[in-house]
Amino acid sequence: MEQYYLKQKKILLVDDEKEILAMITDFLREDGYTQIKTAGTAEEALQAAGEWKPDLAVLDVMLPDGDGFSLFEQIRKFTAIPVLFLTARGEDADRIHGLGLGADDYMVKPFLPKELLLRIGIILRRYYRDEDPVVNLAGSRIDFARAEVVKNGEHLPLTAKEHEILSALCRNAGRIVTIDQLCEAAWGENPFGYENSLMAHIRRIREKIEE
Repeated sequence: MEQYYLKQKKILLVDDEKEILAMITDFLREDGYTQIKTAGTAEEALQAAGEWKPDLAVLDVMLPDGDGFSLFEQIRKFTAIPVLFLTARGEDADRIHGLGLGADDYMVKPFLPKELLLRIGIILRRYYRDEDPVVNLAGSRIDFARAEVVKNGEHLPLTAKEHEILSALCRNAGRIVTIDQLCEAAWGENPFGYENSLMAHIRRIREKIEE
């Protein structure tokens, strides 16, 4: 559940090289992240940080209309989101300056995409793992901590079985989940004979989350 929840976090990528933005975006999407916005200038990044309200920002230092250090300080005036610097400036003085400003991490180009994904994941877990998991869908919101679905302002409680089934589906988002796997999630080991009951629960779940 935590992994799926964190993959819903908004990530802002700031770099003046479109190829790098496209590459990082592709790797993030392949890893399951769904909300990604890119910016090629400090002005675009500042606007996105204010209006889109990302949960994490990856900043280049060298930008056509300024530098990432100054951009970081401007962003910090109105939000405390975690920031990772990703830049070709790898001198010790630059690293110390970036981390000294309060950045959460500092990576130097060229970089390993898998390492970047790992560092982003570590930062997100550190910042957001204590939040109550909420999953937003089209027209509804699932609050697992409260065991309810909120749809059109109406709070619809989830039964224990509905909660287990939805949790299993969210944990395996993007993957095929079998009937046996869902039955095991809801009824434990030896879940044979619960197929019809599972279908009934899924029907009620759909009524709660769909328009």
